[in-house]
Amino acid sequence: MKTLRRLLMFAVPYWKVYALTLTLVFAITGLQLLQPMIARYIVDQIYGFKKWDLLLWGAAALAATAIVSAALSYGQRYGMSWAGQKIIYDIRNRLYEHLQQLSFSFYDQAQTGQLMSRVTQDVEQTRMFLSHQMIQIVAAAVRFLASFALMMCLDWRLTLVCTIPVPLLIWRTRIYATVVRPMFWSIQQLLAVLTATLQENVTGQRVVKAFARKDFETRKFDQDNLNYLRKNVQTVRISAVNESLMTLLTESSLAIMLLWGGREVLGGSLTIGTLVAFNTLILEMLRQVRMLGMWVSGATRAIAAGDRIFEILDTRADVSDKPGAKPIGKIKGTVKFENVGFAYDGQRMVIEDVDLEVKPGETIAVLGGTGSGKSSLINLIPRFYDVNKGRVLIDGKDVRDVTLDGLRRQIGVVTQETFLFSASLRDNIAYGKPGASDAEVRRAAGAAHIDDFIDSLPDGYGTVIGERGVGLSGGQKQRVAIARALLMDARILLLDESTSSVDVETEMRIQEAFSRLLEDRTSFIIAQRLSTVRTADRIIVLDRGRIVEEGTHKELLAQGGIYTAIYNLQFRSQEKDESQREVATTEGGDR
Repeated sequence: MKTLRRLLMFAVPYWKVYALTLTLVFAITGLQLLQPMIARYIVDQIYGFKKWDLLLWGAAALAATAIVSAALSYGQRYGMSWAGQKIIYDIRNRLYEHLQQLSFSFYDQAQTGQLMSRVTQDVEQTRMFLSHQMIQIVAAAVRFLASFALMMCLDWRLTLVCTIPVPLLIWRTRIYATVVRPMFWSIQQLLAVLTATLQENVTGQRVVKAFARKDFETRKFDQDNLNYLRKNVQTVRISAVNESLMTLLTESSLAIMLLWGGREVLGGSLTIGTLVAFNTLILEMLRQVRMLGMWVSGATRAIAAGDRIFEILDTRADVSDKPGAKPIGKIKGTVKFENVGFAYDGQRMVIEDVDLEVKPGETIAVLGGTGSGKSSLINLIPRFYDVNKGRVLIDGKDVRDVTLDGLRRQIGVVTQETFLFSASLRDNIAYGKPGASDAEVRRAAGAAHIDDFIDSLPDGYGTVIGERGVGLSGGQKQRVAIARALLMDARILLLDESTSSVDVETEMRIQEAFSRLLEDRTSFIIAQRLSTVRTADRIIVLDRGRIVEEGTHKELLAQGGIYTAIYNLQFRSQEKDESQREVATTEGGDR
C-alpha cells in the first residue's frame, strides 16, 4: 500500500480530471442499472398486458440509455487516458532528472539495460494502472454495490441465494492478488535482465565478433529468455486456474438464480420481468467481481513496477550540493590536496595521506602502476567522488562548499576512452558550451588539428556521427574531445593522454593539440608519453594510493627509484624511437 500511495501522489495535480471521471462513473452506473429496469417494465407491462403502442417507446428508452452511456464512457476513458499520459510524462521526467543527479558510484554498479527497463517498461506498466485500471477498480466496486442494492430492493431472498458464491469469488480474487504480485515482480526483474543482456551484447558486438563468441552470447541470451518464458508460463498457469474457478462460481450463481427464480415465477411470487432484470443484474455484479480480479492483477503489476521505479528514486546521490553551496566563480587554477584519503567502499583506501599543492598554469604528470590510484586521485578534483578524509581545495575553497555545476564548468576532461554522442560534430564539440558560435567551434577544431578532416566531410560540421563516435578513428575522436575541452576554456584540465593505439603521424598531431590545450592552464595528466613527462613542470609517482616520489624528469631519474623503473620499462624505448625519427628527419633535410 505504501508503493500504491506513492504512485497515487503523482495523480494529485490532476485531481480535477479524476473527480470528473469519477462523477461520470456514477452517471454511467446509474444508466447501466436503469436498463434492466426498463427491460423489466417492457416484459411485465408491455408484453404482459400487450400494450404494443408503448413497445417503441420502451425500445427507444433502452437505446437512449445505451447511447448516453456510451458517450459518457468515451468522456471517462479519454479523461483518464489524458491524465495517465500526463502522469507518466511527469514520472519519466522525474526518473530521468534523478538519474542525472546520481553519482559516479551508482553508475559504477548499475547495468544500463536495467535502467532502461525501468524508465521504459516499468513506467509503461504504471501508466496502464493510473490511466485505466485505477478508476476501473473504483467503477467495479460502485457497480457491484449498486447492483446488489437494486437486487435487494427487487427481491431480497433471491438476492441472498444468488450471491452465495460471491464471497468465494472475492476470496479467490484476494488469493490471486497475493500470489501473483510477487510473480509479476519476478517477471519485471527477469525482463530487465533480458534487456540488460541485449543492450550489453549490442554495445559489445565488435568484441563478440572479434573473439568469435557468437554462440556463447546466443546461449546466454537464450537462457535469460527461457527464464523469462518459464516465469510467464507459471504465472499464466495460475491465472488460468483462477479464471476457471471464477467462471465455475459465476455459472453456479446463474444456475442457482434460474432454479430458485424459476420456482418463484411458477409460484406467482415473482414476475418474469423481474427475473429478466435479475439475470442482467447478477451477470453485471459477477462481471464486476471478475473484472475486479483482473484490475487487481493490473494493480499488482503496477505496484511491482512502482517498487522498481522508487528503488531508483530513493537512491541518494553520494555527491551533491550541500545546503548553502555557492558558485565558485571564475577561478585562477590553484589546486591543493590536504591529507586526502579516499575509498570507494568507505573502508579499503585507494588514496591515502596525499598532500599536494599545484599552482595556476602548472602541469603535473601523474604516473604509477595499475591500481596505484592515478584516476582516483584526479577524479576527486571535480567531485566525481568525495574524499573520505582531508580536503581538496581550488583557489583556497573546499570543493564540497561550492556548487557542482559551477565547479565542473571550470574543469575540462579528456579521457582515454572518448565518448561522443549520436549528434553532429558541431554539437559534440560545443557540448560543454552550447551557445558557442560557429566561429568559436571552428577555432577550437583548428587548435585540435581536426578542422581539415571535418571540412573534408560532405556535410562538414553538420555531419552526424554514429553512436559512441562510430565512424571516426581513435585519434579523430580524441581530437574532437580536445576541441570540446578547448572550447570550454577551462582553467583546470584532467587528461588521460593515451595515444598508444594511433599511428605516429596522428600521435604527433594529438601531441600538438595537447600542447595548445595545456597553455596557461592547470593540468593533471595521466602520462603515457615521454614527451609529456619531460615537459611537465612536476611529476608525481603514486604507489598504493600514496605519493612516493615527486620532482622533475631529471630529478627523479637521479633518485633511481620507482620513476626510474617506469622510465626503463616504458619510456626508454620511446626515447630511442624519437631519436631515430629526429635522425631520419635531419638526413632527409640534408638530401
